Amino acid sequence: MAPPQFYEIRRLENFASLSDLHKFCLDHVLEGVERWMPILLLTADGQISLLPGDELYLEDSNFLENLLSTEKKTEEIMKEGKKFHRVVIYSRHVYSIHVTVQSKYKHVYPKTYVINKSHL
Repeated sequence: MAPPQFYEIRRLENFASLSDLHKFCLDHVLEGVERWMPILLLTADGQISLLPGDELYLEDSNFLENLLSTEKKTEEIMKEGKKFHRVVIYSRHVYSIHVTVQSKYKHVYPKTYVINKSHL
């Protein structure tokens, strides 16, 4: 499953039932929509998909087409930060989601989901 679909599936965990999801959709139809694109940060041993609100996310649209990169390992980057809205990509099908920011427009972000290290 690709990161965007993984992210959306994890968001659905916030709803106990389909009727709860439906109620949320009806109640928030006029709240507004936030459109955004991830910025990809290449690390020494993986990738991090940065999303709006993350402390490393840059509003500069140049970075939507040009990748960011660092010589640091993913674990180092994760230890340095506090304000997260990101998907850590360990391999083609292994991701973790880290969210510590509040959403705009009362949207529902996924809960933080960290992959078990034994899966890496």
